Amino acid sequence: MKWLKRTQTIIRTVYRYGLADLIAGRVRQSWLRSLLQKLPQPPDAQHTPLPVRLREALEHLGPVFVKFGQVLSTRPDLIAPDYARELAKLQDRVPPFDAELSRRQIEASLGQPIETLYAEFETVPVASASIAQVHKARLHSGEAVAVKVLRPNLLPVIEQDLALLRFGAAWAERLFADGKRLKPREVVDEFDKYLHDELDLMREAANAGRLGRDFQNSTMLIVPKVYYDYCSRDVLTIEWMDGTPIADTAALKARNIDLRQLARYGVEIFFTQVFRNGFFHADMHPGNILVAGDGRYIALDFGIVGSLTDYDKRYLAINFLAFFNRDYHRVATAHIESGWVPPDTRAEELEAAVRSVCEPIFNKPLSQISFGLVLMRLFEVSRRFNVEIQPQLVLLQKTLLNIEGLGRQLDPDLDLWDTAKPFLTKWMGEQIGPKAFIRQLKNEAPDWARILPALPRKINALVDETRRQEMRDAYLHLVRIQQRQSLWLAVIAVALVLIVLFK
Repeated sequence: MKWLKRTQTIIRTVYRYGLADLIAGRVRQSWLRSLLQKLPQPPDAQHTPLPVRLREALEHLGPVFVKFGQVLSTRPDLIAPDYARELAKLQDRVPPFDAELSRRQIEASLGQPIETLYAEFETVPVASASIAQVHKARLHSGEAVAVKVLRPNLLPVIEQDLALLRFGAAWAERLFADGKRLKPREVVDEFDKYLHDELDLMREAANAGRLGRDFQNSTMLIVPKVYYDYCSRDVLTIEWMDGTPIADTAALKARNIDLRQLARYGVEIFFTQVFRNGFFHADMHPGNILVAGDGRYIALDFGIVGSLTDYDKRYLAINFLAFFNRDYHRVATAHIESGWVPPDTRAEELEAAVRSVCEPIFNKPLSQISFGLVLMRLFEVSRRFNVEIQPQLVLLQKTLLNIEGLGRQLDPDLDLWDTAKPFLTKWMGEQIGPKAFIRQLKNEAPDWARILPALPRKINALVDETRRQEMRDAYLHLVRIQQRQSLWLAVIAVALVLIVLFK
């Protein structure tokens, strides 16, 4: 019965915030559209824009719907820009849960009393969100640590809301005019995976460990050390980091931090992750970044990461270079070659659409051009051409917008193209030419060493199988001929008998 009560809450919220208009404009059935439009409009909703009402409704429905709205805000291929901007304002802040519950959760998960695990444990959390909260502690070996603890009994609540989202997505696919193109069930499935990834703190520990290895001894970025002996699915223990919040520019200036260098570091860190490592921190908003005393970035919160294949990197490099050379035909053909566009798409039509949204951007000085905005405009074009946007590229676009916004807050004259171009050209140079060919041969050598000795036997087996198949086909062909001949002989025999009988 809990799901029924929750469903009633959702329906009341939809009515209270006047979201029937939002649904009515998208359903294909005229009778349902007419019925929704005749519903009385709540007085409070009449003078509030629809995107604002949607954001307020999601906040009213709680953490799962807030996080769903945050995910939608990063999908300009699914929702209009004014909705994306409004949903980006959603805040994931809730009151902390009782420290005694934290204590029980840690002891149950790690199997030891908290006094055995930590020499000191501060009961008042330093941060709290819908999924977890963070306490400061100290290990018996003396290191200061941050202990992240999942909220108790969270999974049943999440599963209930996810089930209702799946139910709603199935109906949206049937009722909405563009339901099949938007693939709402796939969107909810992607959100389901994202949410369950956040519920596994061992995964977050592994993400932090990977990023730490990638930036070991870096002069630009510090990644906190993970204490794996004090980690589980429900508990993460990581090095405590002291630093200045990157958004506090006044404090950074007071500490004589070079803001222009800091802005450039942010862009270099991002493109290093993308084109060198193929693994990137996908939640780099100002709340997750501190600045160390020596001017290096300190990354926090590793729950959301993205991975890129060499194919993804090639797609990005080709598109960025083509964009900045205003070669829109290359952008169009790159999308068609990728297979993400329906095969009957005409390159000239896609080229014209890309040009129409990108030319206004590129009429500005290079220092004012936004990479993230370029990708966003590209995703908006994709809605018209049924382009299948890859989830990792959506994550990357969101991260790029965060990095750009932060970089230009630190240095309004930051030229992203000047910073990014060496990474793009270097990576493309490594992928094309004799050196790249030799490197690829070396990478493939172990596979060829395994395949080549068995190749003659496999070719011989394939030839034998082909011959056997040809013989089976020939035999069946002869049988069919004989059957047809037998049938005709029977027909002729019957005809002769009839002629003899009735002559």
